[in-house]
Amino acid sequence: MSQVILSKLNTADIDELSSSRNEPDWLKDYRKNSLVIYDGLALELSPLYNKYTDAKKMDPEKVSLSTSTTANIPGFLVKRLSELENEICIIQIGTNIHKINLPDDLKSKGLVISSIADAIKNNPELVKKALDASKSQDDKFTALNNAAFNSGVFIHIPRNMVLDKPIYFMTCLSDDDHSVISRNIIFADESSKAAIVQEQYSPKTEAQQAYLELLNTNVAANAQLDITTLQMMDQHAVTFTTRRTDLAQDSKVNWYSGLFGSILSRYKIEYFLNGSGASSNDSEVIFGNNEQSFDIQTNVNHESPSTEGRVVEKSILRNKSKSLFKGMIRIKENATKSNSFLSGRSILLDKDAKSDSIPGLEIFTNDVKATHSASVAQIDEEQIFYLKTRCLTHEEAERTIVEGFLEPLSRKMSFQVRAWIAYLIESKWENKELTINTDEELAKFVEIEETRYDEDSEMEKHYKYR
Repeated sequence: MSQVILSKLNTADIDELSSSRNEPDWLKDYRKNSLVIYDGLALELSPLYNKYTDAKKMDPEKVSLSTSTTANIPGFLVKRLSELENEICIIQIGTNIHKINLPDDLKSKGLVISSIADAIKNNPELVKKALDASKSQDDKFTALNNAAFNSGVFIHIPRNMVLDKPIYFMTCLSDDDHSVISRNIIFADESSKAAIVQEQYSPKTEAQQAYLELLNTNVAANAQLDITTLQMMDQHAVTFTTRRTDLAQDSKVNWYSGLFGSILSRYKIEYFLNGSGASSNDSEVIFGNNEQSFDIQTNVNHESPSTEGRVVEKSILRNKSKSLFKGMIRIKENATKSNSFLSGRSILLDKDAKSDSIPGLEIFTNDVKATHSASVAQIDEEQIFYLKTRCLTHEEAERTIVEGFLEPLSRKMSFQVRAWIAYLIESKWENKELTINTDEELAKFVEIEETRYDEDSEMEKHYKYR
């Protein structure tokens, strides 16, 4: 698979890819079986959603894949890379691992940060566990990734390790117009605690360059992961991400997503609360302009009793941008005393912007709390008028309303994440290049005072009157 168009991908290409990496026979067979499944699956399997998908906007005739890509550092990344010089990080350019910065003291304690290729050699059992968890028949793009991944990152946080500083995981597409299929795996062992910041970039190009990601996260008993994903790719790129997170007893995941780039972003997110007391908190901020499209499906699967799930998605849409939010809460027969909340809300700033929300519940037991809500609306002109009487311009009034719309969600995030998202919204509003900085100037984008908004009371209202 030195170079191939996605629409022409075949078994011979998979053989070439696997052989070039000296992969074991079991993995080569796994890839081939997944390719057969990929060829036979539709873009969207759910009858509930097959009318609501933008996945077809990615043209497989225009997506070019390669065994390896160039490793050139795009100029716009130089400053950001210098900021990460002394941080715990792994940096991927195209299919190449540019840098891994892992302090010796953490390495000696068992922290592993490596390429997926090295993990296949050094941690085969954990890799197999992740591969087995993401079943190819569940989704066409899961099958594609299982068959043809040409890159990826592996992170393993050992038992009882508590990291004071975050792990930075940066990905940037290469400047040769080739697309990337990335298989990323995160394991957090028992009683560990860590924060991971995922940054995604791409160079400016006229080609339809794609980032196709499958991310498996496994959180063991009593472990906690705080993960931030900031997607800031060029608007000629497309992003397809499938995430599966498995949580054991009393484990916890807080996942914050800021989706700003790509002409098409397709995210399928699954949480499996497998152990009693497990908890997932998913917060998604979307800002679309021009003709961007965001196709988001988030499912929370309660497999055990006394589990908690929370999903809040908020979209701001300008020009002709579009969002699709498809959310589902599933509470299984033995998952009594579970508590789940799902919400999708959108603000349309222009008459040509569009948003659809399709929340759902599947509940197979009693003694649970579960609710969903959805709203799509334009900014109230009376609110605009009121703020203009306070000497704000029309644009300043819109900005103020948008900030208030996002404020309850941002309060769940760390100060740094709040600052990043505020800075990215500022950049998007003014059509600036999407990059992030870690310097102290970001503080001006975030107010410090405590909010008076009580989200818990809003959730209780939904429970009471559902």
